[in-house]
Amino acid sequence: MKNMMNEQMSLDKFDLSLLTALQADVSQTHQQLGERVGLSASQVSRRVVRLHAAGIIERSVALLNPARVGLGVRAIIYVSLVRHGGEEGLAFEREMAVFPEVLTCDAVAGEADYILQVVAGSLAQLSDSVLRKLTRIQGVNSIRSNIVLQRIKSSTELPLTQCF
Repeated sequence: MKNMMNEQMSLDKFDLSLLTALQADVSQTHQQLGERVGLSASQVSRRVVRLHAAGIIERSVALLNPARVGLGVRAIIYVSLVRHGGEEGLAFEREMAVFPEVLTCDAVAGEADYILQVVAGSLAQLSDSVLRKLTRIQGVNSIRSNIVLQRIKSSTELPLTQCF
């Protein structure tokens, strides 16, 4: 990871400290961030702009509690296609890009071709609107799903201490 970052942009200890602080709480002011990482607010501002421009900071978002907004069912779904490539894969990926219940879609090597993280309001909604839609996508051979009973850990923070 360190080599990939250095090829795109040279990150120093201030950048990594700033990114760590932003991952914990993006709502901090530049003044607050500066106090935390040992830079002036104007230096923080310039660095944040540079990190956005380099694509290291992709976007800033609010992380919502799915259950509190009515999406209390989470499933991990394993999808296998009829063929491992070609038009089936491209068609499936296009469908996933516009499928709002799919939080993540990863192409993987192993038993499945794709692993999805999906949310729904209920088990019935998961079955009716999510799994039925998936089975209708051309090229889908099989779907296997696991319902998440309890989330043990959830993080969006990358372990940047490994980059120092």
